Amino acid sequence: PPEGLPVHRFAPACARPIMPPPPGAGKAGRLNVRAGRGIFRPGPRLETRGVADGPEIDIPEIVAEVRAAFDRYEGALRMGDLDTLAELFWDPELTLRYGPNGTLFGHAAIDGFRRARGARGIDRALRNTAITAFGRDAATANTEAVAPGSAAVTRQSQTWVRMAEGWRIVAAHVSELPGGG
Repeated sequence: PPEGLPVHRFAPACARPIMPPPPGAGKAGRLNVRAGRGIFRPGPRLETRGVADGPEIDIPEIVAEVRAAFDRYEGALRMGDLDTLAELFWDPELTLRYGPNGTLFGHAAIDGFRRARGARGIDRALRNTAITAFGRDAATANTEAVAPGSAAVTRQSQTWVRMAEGWRIVAAHVSELPGGG
């Protein structure tokens, strides 16, 4: 591909540039239409080699660092470890969390919501987890989760930023697809 364009991570050196998938996409992605809604399902992970005038994407050690922070968050969620959950959200009042129970602005509101719910753990199986690093100091973590015995699929998106104290979530969004997705 031309210099600087992303290519499939698992593709040979002669791979074509990644373009947005066309309607009814094939191997690069699938279009799933349910109840009149189109949902794009991404294909293989992508890799970028020196995007012109932009951050380097998916530096392996940075992806590993964010994955470790994400796994720590998931472990705290499963165990009901409210102190670790609070620690992993950025402390300033600029942090936000959108969720099925409303919008929470600021670390105090997010922590207060969790503590009001109590220290119960959440049992769920993750799938389609994707972590993408943008340079050395920012990343996104997206995943889907299914609770045992439930058909509902929870979607979770987090924006992580490296702060002086380590990787912190600066924005999060949780939503649920009743009956699966």
